Amino acid sequence: MVVTTLGRRRILGYRAAAQGLDRTSAGRDRVLALGVQDTPYGSARDALAARSDDAAAEHDSLVLVWSWRGAPHLHRPGDLAFLAAALWPVNDTDATRRIGTGQIREGARRGLRAFTEAAEAMGAALTGPMTKGELSAAVSAAVPADLTYHCPSCRTRHISGALFQQVGLAARVRVCPQGRSTHLDVLPEGIGPDAVPERAEGTAAALHRYADVLAPVTPAGLAAFLGTDIATIRAVLPDDLVPVNGPAGTGLVPASAVAELDGAADVRATRLLPPGDPWLQARDREFLVPDRARRKAIWRPIGSPGVVLVDGEIRGIWRARATSRDTLAVSVEPFEPLSVRTRDELEAEAQRLARARERTGATVGYAG
Repeated sequence: MVVTTLGRRRILGYRAAAQGLDRTSAGRDRVLALGVQDTPYGSARDALAARSDDAAAEHDSLVLVWSWRGAPHLHRPGDLAFLAAALWPVNDTDATRRIGTGQIREGARRGLRAFTEAAEAMGAALTGPMTKGELSAAVSAAVPADLTYHCPSCRTRHISGALFQQVGLAARVRVCPQGRSTHLDVLPEGIGPDAVPERAEGTAAALHRYADVLAPVTPAGLAAFLGTDIATIRAVLPDDLVPVNGPAGTGLVPASAVAELDGAADVRATRLLPPGDPWLQARDREFLVPDRARRKAIWRPIGSPGVVLVDGEIRGIWRARATSRDTLAVSVEPFEPLSVRTRDELEAEAQRLARARERTGATVGYAG
């Protein structure tokens, strides 16, 4: 087999187009097939603004649910039934790995039964709008005790947070943030799964969607995105992935994407991308950002900033805050001097961000 060798610019150019950063509908469709993470709440709206001239309409056409790893993601309504089965654990070992935190060490050994029991309890408890705390209390009271843990601060027992959110989609839970609190409701009729999955189905197809927008990938990277181990991933790898050589070593790409990767054009765009953006979901962080200090500034344990993407490279970080004048103040911390062209484009991107957040305008300031 002849193995294709790809350079850095080709990979970055491919990812930018596949993720809709060229603002074409084809790219947006590909990234929406995967879903857009909404952590912190509101960041998915910003990710759409970087890709669409009508982010508000795009946002309103999507549904927020707990999906990959139990994290909140915006998805197309028609994808939810597929994802509920595709993200269900493939076996007991996989299920235990996904919820094997110190909180429910014994309960995690139930494997698939833990997921089924929690999802069925959640589906029975959620009949209309509830807060996350209310639903958690109801589910905690209904599941076996070893799926809960003692919370010292509120002196009661809670269901494991990892298990709670990972069964949300299977239980037809819709996430409805309100301010700083999380409210939940039942998915509308005709959207999502009809029942708790009996088995995983379509896992390889779901992983293919990740590979489609973030190629080249590795089994370890796919495992991290799904929240499982490499052994599980190797058993469900999409069968059309082929090896390529790149700056980060050997990776896997969909066979149908090899020609597109090999012919990808250089990125010519400036974008303000939020934390959790699809661009930042790549697990090859050392390739994406070779400088260690810059990686530490971007991917923080808590409170990560957004990033300034210039021609495919991350050139800085940013944060935004609302002002008393109903505008948005965007603070940019460049990693290196920015050209006049880039600064002008950042001004335009800040205005786009302000519109997405329903602000009257934006100002851009520079730190450092």
